[in-house]
Amino acid sequence: MCAATGGTRTQIKCTKHKACSGRQETVVITDMNYYPVAPYHFDLSGTAFGKLAKPGRNDELRHAGIIDIQFTRVSCEFPGLKVGFHVEEGSNAVYMAILVEYENGDGDVVQVDLMESGRRGRGGRWTRMRESWGSIWRLDSNHRLQAPFSLRIRNESGKTLVARNVIPKNWRPNTFYRSIVQYS
Repeated sequence: MCAATGGTRTQIKCTKHKACSGRQETVVITDMNYYPVAPYHFDLSGTAFGKLAKPGRNDELRHAGIIDIQFTRVSCEFPGLKVGFHVEEGSNAVYMAILVEYENGDGDVVQVDLMESGRRGRGGRWTRMRESWGSIWRLDSNHRLQAPFSLRIRNESGKTLVARNVIPKNWRPNTFYRSIVQYS
């Protein structure tokens, strides 16, 4: 999950269809199909299909259906930006959904943990969030969550970042909060 919108950057090119340009294009993988139709299967938008086509042959490639591609994963870099957290619409006092954004590096975020403020004895303890869908991480709580919140993220390379008190006491859904940390 290293793209601005939360996803894995992947370079792809189509190779066998006559409308393929043969150029590598970068796409962002934002969701995973856990029951794939093949070992590697990408559902691309019409725009992404169009970028893989020779000039003037966008529609031909878009309507080709399943095409062969070559792909490689590439690391993400967001010069000058720090990791950010978007509190998703629908978050409330007992449910928190977070999209992690703008993290540099070569690995997906594989774990997100939330720490509440020190009130009622829950502070100082990390609570695992669960991957909800795509790049969204959620916490369904059995109590009212106490802000401010710190977030800890771990990528698949094993590197961990901690953003202390990144989501303030007066947080709101559908709001972006920038941290002061970044993978190097």
